[in-house]
Amino acid sequence: LPTNIERVAISGPLAQIVVFALCPDRLVGIASKWDKTAEQYLATEYYNLPELGQLYGGKGELNLETLLASGAQVVIDVGEPKDTIKEDLDALTEQTGIPFVHITATISTMGDAYRKLGELLHMPDEAEVLAAYCEQTYTAIAAIADRAEKANLLYITGDQGLNVIAQGSYHAEIIDLLSNNLAVVDNPSSKGTGNEVDMEQIMLWNPDVILFAPGSIYATVGSDPLWSEMTAIKTGNYYEVPMGPYNWMGFPPSVQRILGMMWMEKLLYPDAADYDLYAEVAEYFKLFYHCELTEDAYNALVANSIGAKAALAPAA
Repeated sequence: LPTNIERVAISGPLAQIVVFALCPDRLVGIASKWDKTAEQYLATEYYNLPELGQLYGGKGELNLETLLASGAQVVIDVGEPKDTIKEDLDALTEQTGIPFVHITATISTMGDAYRKLGELLHMPDEAEVLAAYCEQTYTAIAAIADRAEKANLLYITGDQGLNVIAQGSYHAEIIDLLSNNLAVVDNPSSKGTGNEVDMEQIMLWNPDVILFAPGSIYATVGSDPLWSEMTAIKTGNYYEVPMGPYNWMGFPPSVQRILGMMWMEKLLYPDAADYDLYAEVAEYFKLFYHCELTEDAYNALVANSIGAKAALAPAA
């Protein structure tokens, strides 16, 4: 590894979110285009960085020609290690002459991941601010979750609403922590789209609360004869996860899931979660997206938290 690293590439969207928070000015490119919602939050120079592709998942591949032309001194991968991670990264390092580095991170170990990034990039003080925030926030939310009577819940994805994020999967970390995740399947999927199930199975689970992923069928279930028979729909306890500039619950399952944790806990256990969610979200946006979040922008993000608007609204 070079002694001083000033030009950084990332391997995929998960790493993109993590590394962007620490050193946006060192990025030579992004793994995939930011969601269109990012334009209202990110500075133009970050929003329009060249696209390098991604190493794992997604529809594209890492563009080695663009990577080599970028001048990157290192390529950083963050998240859940694949079974072949060492062989894959060693081969790419040899092929390109650029060191490829993997840093394992779960939502509960994100502090350690930032400290390792700070060590790698010689930014220990900046990394410690993010590490401490991640650890303190996670610890506070986990403490409330430990005392709560867990809600029976499903997190549903897909344009037909027939995919679930299954208990025990990497993508279900915060769902499993904060609720009784009813989606128990034989082989939890490692994909962000989750496991495909059928309507009969969803009706058998019959959750008290349903969270719908952005772009799923949140808007239509209230008038659908089948869905409206379920407890969560009958009682109005169904919500659409905020989206901007990424899905707060994951996809990719990166550090922005801290937003999902705060939102989900305020939604499910408002009496115990006595923090001002707008203030917390605004602090996150400042630290991790380097922008100021207005109350109007916040209200738009949580607009589909039906039944929880009083709890989620900014403090007067």
